[in-house]
This record gives sequence, structure tokens and C-alpha cells, in this order.
Amino acid sequence: MTMLVACEQQRFESTATENVVLLEQELTMNELQRTRQVRLYLPPGYKDSEQHYPVLYMHDAQNLFDTQTAYAGEWQVDEALNTLHAEKGVAVIVVGIDNGGDKRINELSPWQNDDYGQAEGEAYVRFIVEQLKPYIDEHYKTKPDAANTGVMGSSLGGLITQYAIFEYPNVFSKAGVYSPSFWFSDAVYEHASEKLSKLSSEHKIHYLVGTEEGSDSVADINKMVSIISEATASQAVNQPVLLVNIVPGGEHNESFWAQHFAMTIEFLYH
Repeated sequence: MTMLVACEQQRFESTATENVVLLEQELTMNELQRTRQVRLYLPPGYKDSEQHYPVLYMHDAQNLFDTQTAYAGEWQVDEALNTLHAEKGVAVIVVGIDNGGDKRINELSPWQNDDYGQAEGEAYVRFIVEQLKPYIDEHYKTKPDAANTGVMGSSLGGLITQYAIFEYPNVFSKAGVYSPSFWFSDAVYEHASEKLSKLSSEHKIHYLVGTEEGSDSVADINKMVSIISEATASQAVNQPVLLVNIVPGGEHNESFWAQHFAMTIEFLYH
């Protein structure tokens, strides 16, 4: 039995680089009355640098840095950022928020879908904006303005990312919206139309979807892009800068998202 346990531990050995650290204490989400682990990626040389850095807030942090904690493979965010730093001088702090396990769907749902329980997405994003971001800005060397703050996620994490940048364009100016679960509620389209006038050409959004993710995935992205383009034209307002990638053969998994992460960082931050 001991040998079997040892093999399992070796099989799932941590793959996180030394750039990844955990907050010493889990943060209490005041409105939701639960705690949450936060994982940070700090750029090479951070400790001894006087530089301040842009920040990217990401969901489902268990899947970002470490095979040991990932559900179905990791994004290799830390390795990708280390490579970008070495090759192009890109330096970004990533603040990864663990998902809530059995509360994940609730927390990443800003709109009600009666098939999936109570929507808690608004409270989750308020936790990021009103609690987590002030904490990070106080304790780490950040550039706290919206011009240097982004948000990113996939699947339901893509849905809540879409909500976050449209609801708080004065907090986030950059978003990576990967394989978003727009099927969850048509309210996502209404929300974009209502809030679009608050965004400008200073905002950047990268939409990514694969053609093998489901029958409506590509159509949902195209619908959102059309809404943004048509609304900005009719309202004579500046459209946010969009990068839209529809990838032939792309599937709904961490491997697909990991392949495109570096491109998103270059688009949003370089």
C-alpha cells in the first residue's frame, strides 16, 4: 500500500515553477461567506526589483500552474510567462483565484439559469473588485489603474470574464475570453449591449473558440462580436479592440487554452 501511494505522489509531482506562490492565508469572501485560496505568479526578478507590474486576474487557479492541482491538465501559465519575459521582456503578475469546487458553477454565473442553482457571479466579481484587488495592490508591486489590469478565464470562467470587463470597465481594460459559456444565459448579449458605451478603444478583448467545442460555440462568439460591432457603429462610440480567433479543430480543454495563452498576453499587454 505504501508503494502505491508513493507512486501516485510521484505521478502527480508539482510542475509549478518557483515564480508561483500561495497567499499565506485564504481570503474570506465577505458577501458569499466562504474562503478562497489565491495563487500568484510573480515575474522573474520581482523580489529585488523596484518596478511595478501590470496584473492579470484569472479564474480556476487550480488549473493554471500545476499538474498536481489541475483537474485535467494545466495551462502552463508560469512557463509561458517566463518564456515571454526572457524573449520579449513581458512582465505581468497573475492573480489566480481557485474555483469553489461544488460552488464553481454558482460563483461563475452572473445570470440565473434555473437548471444550475443560484447565480452568485455578481458577488464573486465584487469580491475581486472590492476585496481582492485592493489587497493585491496594497501588498504587491502593481500598476493598479485599469490600463494595466486585466481579467481572463475559460468556459464559465470566460462567461464571468465577459461580465467583469463590461460591468467594470473602469477596473479592467483587458480581457481574455476563452471558449465562453454564452449558452448559459442570453442575458450575456443584453448586458454587452447595455454596457458597451462605457468601453472604448482603450479596452482590448481576445475571444478564442475552437470549432470542435460544440454546435453553438462558434455561432455564440460570432453573435457577440456582431453585437459589439453593430452597436458601436450605430451609437457612434469607439469600439473596444477585438482579437477573434476561431481555431479549426480546437477543443474545450486546458491543452487548447494553454496553446494560445502567450498570444493573448502579447495582445493584451505587449
